[in-house]
Amino acid sequence: MRSLRCVLMTVLLAMCGLASGPALAESLNGSSQHLMMTLVAESDHPKAGAPLTIALATTPEKGWHGYWRNPGDAGFPATFDWTLPAGAKAGDAEWPVPTTLLIAGLMNYVYEAPYAPLVTIQVPAGLAAGTKFPIRLKTGYLVCSATICVPEEKALSLDLTIGDGAPSQAAAFAGWRQAIPKPLDAGATYAASNGTMRIAIPFPASAKADKAYFFPVTTGAIENGAAQTVTRDGDRLTISTKVAANAKLGGPIEGVLRIGDGQGLSVKATSGVVAEVAGTDAATSANGESLWLTALVAFAGAVLGGLILNIMPCVFPILSLKALSLARGGASEKDARGEALAYTAGVVLVCLGLGAAILALRAGGSAVGWAFQLQHPAAIVVLLLLSAAIAFNLAGLFEVPTPRFAGESGASGAFATGALAAFIATPCTGPFMGAALGAALVLPWPAALAVFGGLGIGLSLPFLAIGFIPSWRRWLPKPGVWMETFRHILSVPMFLTAIALGWVLGRQTGVDTLTLALIAVLAVGVVLWIGGTRQRKGKAFGVVAQALLLAVFVGSAVLIARAPPVSAKVATSGDEAFTEARLASLRAEKRPVFVYFTADWCLTCKVNEKAAIDTAGVRDAFAKNKVAALIGDWTDGDPVMGRFIQAHNRAGVPLYLYYAPGAAEPTVLPQVLTPALLEGLGA
Repeated sequence: MRSLRCVLMTVLLAMCGLASGPALAESLNGSSQHLMMTLVAESDHPKAGAPLTIALATTPEKGWHGYWRNPGDAGFPATFDWTLPAGAKAGDAEWPVPTTLLIAGLMNYVYEAPYAPLVTIQVPAGLAAGTKFPIRLKTGYLVCSATICVPEEKALSLDLTIGDGAPSQAAAFAGWRQAIPKPLDAGATYAASNGTMRIAIPFPASAKADKAYFFPVTTGAIENGAAQTVTRDGDRLTISTKVAANAKLGGPIEGVLRIGDGQGLSVKATSGVVAEVAGTDAATSANGESLWLTALVAFAGAVLGGLILNIMPCVFPILSLKALSLARGGASEKDARGEALAYTAGVVLVCLGLGAAILALRAGGSAVGWAFQLQHPAAIVVLLLLSAAIAFNLAGLFEVPTPRFAGESGASGAFATGALAAFIATPCTGPFMGAALGAALVLPWPAALAVFGGLGIGLSLPFLAIGFIPSWRRWLPKPGVWMETFRHILSVPMFLTAIALGWVLGRQTGVDTLTLALIAVLAVGVVLWIGGTRQRKGKAFGVVAQALLLAVFVGSAVLIARAPPVSAKVATSGDEAFTEARLASLRAEKRPVFVYFTADWCLTCKVNEKAAIDTAGVRDAFAKNKVAALIGDWTDGDPVMGRFIQAHNRAGVPLYLYYAPGAAEPTVLPQVLTPALLEGLGA
């Protein structure tokens, strides 16, 4: 059974992960080196009984970034596992001032340039000069680029010798310490009202504060991605921003106030009275600017995500044949531009239609997102039959009757091809799409529809460019016999798409329904073969054959829509199906609980389950720490589960929650899981 699951995972990865496959493989194998790290000691000969500072000198690869102690709205903090000589003890890491990285409304606290956390190690007294002092560190962390996040681990070592403690890296450590926030002597105060948080920080009027920004160490107090307004009032600096949803206030709020590039102050604010300050209009303006900036970033991400979607197995064959049809047909400039615009119109209209449906359903209270139709077996079987029919066409079983597409010329054929490409693309996701479409769901509806339209524009860009740039068409290969062979090759990814959709359908509705769907595929194949035989004799495909095709599509969709759902699926024998009642029962027993929400059509979910959740080390740690695991299978779009997911500020899956014994609220775990992160739960 496990081998079958691995095969199916391979099919899913082949279907949806071509663009990010190499980086994903690196993340699963732990072999990537996107952060270069070195342990550096302030003294190569530490003195017995004295503190020794160690720097974790880190250089991100170009285009990648590491995370601060509080990663922000995504990611997870680094972990440090020290192995030191007997009696030695390592303190907590001191982190340099980070920078902000706002992506689709989500705030990340990151390092994109070289940085060095500092750790103080207390060297035990009584060690003789010349004694070896080996230091070993195993660290786990997350590193991200613009398209993918990779959890990495590193094992670092440093061999020192006990001596006089003379500094050997004084200049380097002076620079590294300059970036560590300095403690603020006076206490700060915060107050929250009407959804606004104001943090008043004592700061001399004569002191310069350049690009002031408050980085919260205490999570869940302020909205990370919200705009911050900074106001100076005498010897006080006030940060005004938005209170986090479901914030639990009353206790102290800790953070870092940036006062310049690489310079900051450690702040601890207690609840109190903070007088109103000027700048409310500026804050409103900043929020508006932030909203439109988020919309523009989301639109750009959607365009780029749609562009990348063209290389997915579910889209590439259709695009390839349509592009080659221009080379084969020798269309005029006017006809080529007309087909390109018609193709674009078909793509964009389908994307806008899907976007409008998503927004309307969400406005009605449904928790849906991209590919929401895959929660419904009838939609899956239609996509399955359509993918199989396209694959049979590419394999040469028949030629497509009206409406003409994929190789047929004309504006109407181009429009139908674009609409088909967009519809077939819905099971696939690519880089940039998740963040862009996630942002669209929280934007005002005009901006949200613009983001969905951007996805369509990106998806249609290659054919649009071929239609409007004559030199691009001249680059296309000359027509020949090879085109028929290439067409047959293109049937393979379409068959893979059909297989993956069949797997999702089987997981969702069971073996009996999957068998019915396979019978429908066989029926479609037989009808297409009969029609293709007529075509090879010079006859039309046949009205009867077309009617039979329509009957198979509609009939199978109706029958499968009425099929009873299978019982809740459990990933491993140790997991129970999630219900709010069972969760409440386990929490009443004071047990630690790990809850994960997944769906068969969610690639990220399946990768996390294979690479982290369903591993021997994690399961052994759960058993040792008596962590109960509950699985919420959202494949069918259960509305009760959807409302629970929405209550935790998520629009869909994956969602990972950890309930510590006695904790009032769960910890929302990152969407990229590692075994080390899960093994530490309940410890």
